[in-house]
Amino acid sequence: MPMHERIIPYLERAGLYHLARLNSQWFWLDEPLVSAFVERWRPETHTFHMPFGECTVTLQDVAFQLGLPVDGEAVSGCLGEFETYMEGGRPAWEWFEDLFGERPPPNKVKQMTVHFTWFHERFRVLPPDASEETVRIYARAYIMMLLSTQLFGDKSANWVHIRWLPFAANLDGMGRYSWGSAALAWLYRCMCRVANRNVTNLAGPLQLLQSWIFWRFPSLRPAGFEVFSFLLASRWSAYLPPNDGKEQRVIRYRLALDRLTARDIVWEPYSALDVLAVVHPEILTDEHSRMWRAVTALIYFAVIEWHQVDRVVPQLGGVQHIPEDALNVDWLHAKDGRGGDRWFPHYYQKWHEHWENRLDAVISIERVADPGPSADYLDWWYGEAQRFLSPGAAFADPRGTQIPPEAYQRGSSQVPRRSQLPDMPDNRRVERHRRVGTRDTGREWRWLHDAMQEDDAGGDARAEVDHRVRRANARRGRTPDDTQHAGGVSGTAATEAGGDTFTTTMTMDLDDQLVSPRFYADFAELIGNDAGTSNVQFGGQSYQQQMPDVQMETGAYQPHMTEMHSQPHDYQGQYGVDLNVPAGSPLDTWFTMGGTPQSAFGLDPPRDDVGQEAARPTRVRRPARCGTGSHLLGDFHDVARDDRDG
Repeated sequence: MPMHERIIPYLERAGLYHLARLNSQWFWLDEPLVSAFVERWRPETHTFHMPFGECTVTLQDVAFQLGLPVDGEAVSGCLGEFETYMEGGRPAWEWFEDLFGERPPPNKVKQMTVHFTWFHERFRVLPPDASEETVRIYARAYIMMLLSTQLFGDKSANWVHIRWLPFAANLDGMGRYSWGSAALAWLYRCMCRVANRNVTNLAGPLQLLQSWIFWRFPSLRPAGFEVFSFLLASRWSAYLPPNDGKEQRVIRYRLALDRLTARDIVWEPYSALDVLAVVHPEILTDEHSRMWRAVTALIYFAVIEWHQVDRVVPQLGGVQHIPEDALNVDWLHAKDGRGGDRWFPHYYQKWHEHWENRLDAVISIERVADPGPSADYLDWWYGEAQRFLSPGAAFADPRGTQIPPEAYQRGSSQVPRRSQLPDMPDNRRVERHRRVGTRDTGREWRWLHDAMQEDDAGGDARAEVDHRVRRANARRGRTPDDTQHAGGVSGTAATEAGGDTFTTTMTMDLDDQLVSPRFYADFAELIGNDAGTSNVQFGGQSYQQQMPDVQMETGAYQPHMTEMHSQPHDYQGQYGVDLNVPAGSPLDTWFTMGGTPQSAFGLDPPRDDVGQEAARPTRVRRPARCGTGSHLLGDFHDVARDDRDG
C-alpha cells in the first residue's frame, strides 16, 4: 500500500515511520541461507550455535536494521473479546465498524481476521479532498496492514487480525509501546517453532533475519551492495537470490557455516563511522541503547521469550565468558494464545513484571578493542557444543581445538550481574502420566523386588523370579527361551515348612530332562528335602512322608526315552524304583511318573488272594504341559488318577 504524505505524521507518532519506509520495497528471501542458519538455532538459549561460539539477533539489531523503538510498554492485551477484558471495550465487529466506517463483507472475514485484499481495495488510494477523519481511517488501515505483514506476519500470509483495534483506536498513544521487543519476541518464537523437524514453514520479520546475516557475515553477503542508508535493512532490498538448486545450496551453506571461525564474524558492524553517519540520532539515545544490554523478557501478547544477551557479549563490544545455565522456558513455548482469549498482562503477570523492571536487568559490559570469546570460553565450547553439522567427509576436518593467540590476549571477563529466575519446564506430560497411570508407573513398584533381593543377598541362594512374562507365552506357561522346544514346561511349586514359604520357578524340556537323574533328584528334593516336614500337601490331600533307611545311588544310569521305547518290557533294574510298586514302599522318596502314593487318594491298592499286590500294566505317561502356580501338582494328580483308574 502506498504511504500517503498525510498519514506520515500518524506513523511518526506511532514510532513506525522508519519501518513504513521499507514497505515500498519488496524483499526476496534467500531460503537456503536462512534454512542453514535455522538448523543452528537452539530454542533453549535463543542463539545460533556456531563453530566459534554463539550469536543471535538482539534488540540492538532491531533498532539499527528496522529503526523500531525498543523501550516502552509491552505490546499485549487480549485477542478479540474486548468487551470482556477491556474497560469501556465494545464487541469487536461493532468497534471495527466505528473505526473504519463499515464492516467487511462476510466472504472477506474468517473468525477474527479480515482478508488483506479488502484493506488493499478499500484504502489504497486516499482521496485528494479527504477530511481529517478520513485520513485517520486510512492511517489505521495502513498501520494494521503494516503490523500484520512487515512485523508480525504468520503463515496465513494474507489475513489481518483485529487484535490491533485497541492500538489503532488511539493513534496518538501508539508511540509508547516497545515495537522492537515485540518484533524480536515474534521472530524468536517463529524460529523456535521451525526448529521442530515436523514444521516446514517459517514466518515472522524475515527481512530482519536476512539483513542481520549479511551484516554480520561478510563471506555470505551478496556482492555489489556497498551503498547503504538508514534503515540498514534497506541495503539488500534489490537483492534477488537464485531460485534453482535449493537443496544443493543448503548443503553448500551448511558447509560454509561449518568452516566459519571467530575471525569471520563482524562482532560490531554498527560501530563503523560510515554506519554511525547515516543512523538516525534517536536510535543512539541512552533511553534505547541501554536496553540492548538487558537480560529480560520479550513480550508479544501470548508470546513470551527471553533476551539472552549475556551469551553474546562480543556483539556489544566485550569478551565472552562462560555463560550461566540458560533459563528453561519450555512451558512458555507451549503457549500461543490458541487456548482461548484472556487478558495476557494478568495471565503472564510475572513476566510482565520482569519487563517493567527491565532496567534492573541491564548487565555491565566492559568494552575492549578486540571483542570475542575468551580462551576459557573456547575451551569450554569445544568440549560442550555441537559445532559441525556437515559430514566429516565433506570438508577437511577443522575439528582441532587449538585456541588462537588473540584469545589469550583478551584475557578473561567477569560474569555480568543478573537476577536469578526460576526455570519454567514443561512438565505437563509427566504430570498427566502420573495422574492417569501408564505402563511406566509400574516401575514405581520395582523398589519392592529390589529390596527383597538385597535382604536375600546374604542368605541361601534362591532362584530369582522373573515376573515379566510375555503375553504371547504366558497362557502356555512358556518363557521366551522355551518357544523353540515342543515340550517346554514351566511351573511353580510351593512348599510350606514350619510356617516358612518359598517359591521356585521350574522350567524343563521333556525330551532332554524328564528322565535324567538330575530331574528326579531335584524333584524329590523339592517335595521332601526338609526333615522337619511331616505332611506335604499333594493334590489337595495329605501325604505322610516316610524316611527310609535305604541308601539310594542317585547317580545310577537312567535310559534315554528312545531306549525306553526300544525295551518296552524290561524297566526293572534301570530305574531306582519299580513303577508298578506303589509309593508306600521304602523307596517312595523317588517320585516318578507312574509311581503314585496311594495315601494321596485315601485308597488301598488292589491285592490278590495271597495278599500280594496285583500286577498292573506298565504305563509311562507323559504329563500334559503344566501351567504356573499351584496347577503343577494338580496336573500330576490328574495323571496319577488316570494311572489308578487304568
